[in-house]
Amino acid sequence: MSKFSEAFAQIASGVSRWTGRPLTFLACCLIVVVWAATGPVFHYSDTWQLIINTGTTIVTFLMVFLIQNTQNRDNAALQAKLDELIRVTQAKNEFIGIEHLSDQELEDILAECESHRPEVVQRAEARASRNRKQEIGQARKRATGRAKTRTRAAG
Repeated sequence: MSKFSEAFAQIASGVSRWTGRPLTFLACCLIVVVWAATGPVFHYSDTWQLIINTGTTIVTFLMVFLIQNTQNRDNAALQAKLDELIRVTQAKNEFIGIEHLSDQELEDILAECESHRPEVVQRAEARASRNRKQEIGQARKRATGRAKTRTRAAG
């Protein structure tokens, strides 16, 4: 990774952590209150309004990119962890890397996985207490209905 990318990642992570704190939110609220309180002093002039509009626009514009960078890195790390869990367990190894498939391919895989869902519900029902059996039976009917609907829609 280039020095610029490393520096950007560090800055984005730091800013993301810093802006997510309650104290930062309170500081932003205080800025708005101070700005609003100075309105009468500046006779609610165009410049007075322009200050808050420009400030919030710049902060919002920059935060979009910082938040997107942080989410992309978090998602990539999570995906790597999931891939490793799939690789070292009895799970289907063909699931590794499915995040690169098309939306239609992902929907097909999801429909196939959900078609096995009623079996899981049956196993849970066998272990459940008597008062939960009715809830699980209703959940099974809903899951089966959704799986059939998705299978029909995919076909």
